[in-house]
Amino acid sequence: MTTVLIVDDQALQRLGFRMLLEAQPDMTVVDEAASGSEAVRKTAELRPDVVLMDVRMPGMDGIEATRRIAETGSRSRVLVLTTFDLDEYAYEALRAGASGFFLKDARPDELVVGIRAVAAGDSVISPGITRKLIDTFTQRLPGGRSAAKEHQLGALTEREREVLAAVATGWTNAEVAERLHLAESTVKSHVSRILAKIGARDRVQAVIFAYDVGLVRPS
Repeated sequence: MTTVLIVDDQALQRLGFRMLLEAQPDMTVVDEAASGSEAVRKTAELRPDVVLMDVRMPGMDGIEATRRIAETGSRSRVLVLTTFDLDEYAYEALRAGASGFFLKDARPDELVVGIRAVAAGDSVISPGITRKLIDTFTQRLPGGRSAAKEHQLGALTEREREVLAAVATGWTNAEVAERLHLAESTVKSHVSRILAKIGARDRVQAVIFAYDVGLVRPS
């Protein structure tokens, strides 16, 4: 059973999400929060599998709440909800530690699939949107090649760098396998090792890392 904490400052929005998720046989809503500070507190108390996080809220917004949740090392994964696919706030939330983002106008079935994906440790950002998002904001937002990131990059083998660069350009595991002439299971193993070596929670964070260290650059 996937447990979900719904975070949104609008009561009707929370009600809509709750009705949708509680209709799923494999999901349960453990609670709701109307602000970022409340989300941080309830995540620590309830340890939900997924935090469905709105970005724009009064007081502590979803970005700061996401950062604080991630900094605690919580097992809870944050799925950010945003109005626009190129919302700068959404990108900042990904950098803060979110596992992906979804558009609020997505179909109900898409959101349900997205929550399941995040709970399973996957990204819910499609390759095309990933490229647009990174290309638009990576040169404008804080980041950079720190000594720690240099060390992490140096820990990767040549093949792992190839795989990371491919992932960062938006290729799926199947596409990486085909273009690098590898078995898909091998690609998955490489991705797992890459995430461990660079300290990334998921593929989204790995993509940001690849751009930060200059392994790939905006088109």
